[in-house]
Amino acid sequence: MGVTEKRLCNPRAIGLEQVDTYVGLIVKYGKHRHFPFLPHFLYCFMNFDYKPQHVFLIGIDSDGCAFDTMELKHKECFVPNTIKYWNLQGVSKYAREAFEFVNLYSKSRGINRFPALIETLQWLQRRPEVKQRGVKIEIPQSLIDWVARETKLGNPALKAEVERNPDPGLKQTLEWSLAINKTVDFIVDKGVPPFPFVRESLEKMKGKADVLVVSATPQEALVREWEEQNIGQYVAAICGQEVGTKKESLEKAQQIGNYGENRILMIGDAPGDHKAAVANRALFFPINPGAEEQSWRRLCVEGLDRFFAGTFAGVYQQELLDEFNRYLPSEPPWGTSQ
Repeated sequence: MGVTEKRLCNPRAIGLEQVDTYVGLIVKYGKHRHFPFLPHFLYCFMNFDYKPQHVFLIGIDSDGCAFDTMELKHKECFVPNTIKYWNLQGVSKYAREAFEFVNLYSKSRGINRFPALIETLQWLQRRPEVKQRGVKIEIPQSLIDWVARETKLGNPALKAEVERNPDPGLKQTLEWSLAINKTVDFIVDKGVPPFPFVRESLEKMKGKADVLVVSATPQEALVREWEEQNIGQYVAAICGQEVGTKKESLEKAQQIGNYGENRILMIGDAPGDHKAAVANRALFFPINPGAEEQSWRRLCVEGLDRFFAGTFAGVYQQELLDEFNRYLPSEPPWGTSQ
């Protein structure tokens, strides 16, 4: 799909509900089915349809990595809806702290919203202050089971599951997730540009590597944000949560492009991004939380040169990982009980 065509394929012009419906049809009936009324960009992005042009592959995470949207989305969109839909009004302070710890300030940063919800509720179950207030935190077993078996953790797959199994806990989860998307669309809108040096880095990748967006963010939001900021032109495909996990997206890309050793680079801001890279024997450049601008500048000035020159692996890679691991803790700053 050409740059001009991609720019014309703006999901906002179609409508969020229609995009969810289109994606849901593909998930429900299979990617092999043809729906003539579907926008072409959904076929391309949902089918991971790109033609390799280069010997290098670079995957880039979006929220909190390319865009300074993590704090905005989680604090202003996710947290209020989590408090509302999971009846956490009586412990809202602790719910906010737990949700922000899981999604922003811990080694779980960047994970999919559904396992993040489970982890948030688990931390609240173990918090003494919550128990003292007599608020019972319930986690639907149906949600735990669905997250454990589903590989494409997104609203389309959850909608299909609810149609098959109208479980109250899954229906509650779907309502929560859909509400988050609507709030993100309302709050974030068009006002968040990429971090400094993102555009310059993309320019440096141009003509040398196949570039993919590899993210756990819903597909519609990714397409909209990358196109609105006019940087969608630099990527061969956008792979959101409906396409699969980050690990799966990189794996599919490797199958398509058959890239050689040390010729795949994942750029991310969370341990999950690093795990996806390791699972695919890819190199990893961390965008350190709280030091994003410095990280992107370092990537642009030296990291990409090392990657293309074949001097990234080894000592340089380990230096980056050692620094990255110091940024995010695994335990919260508050006390817990069993």
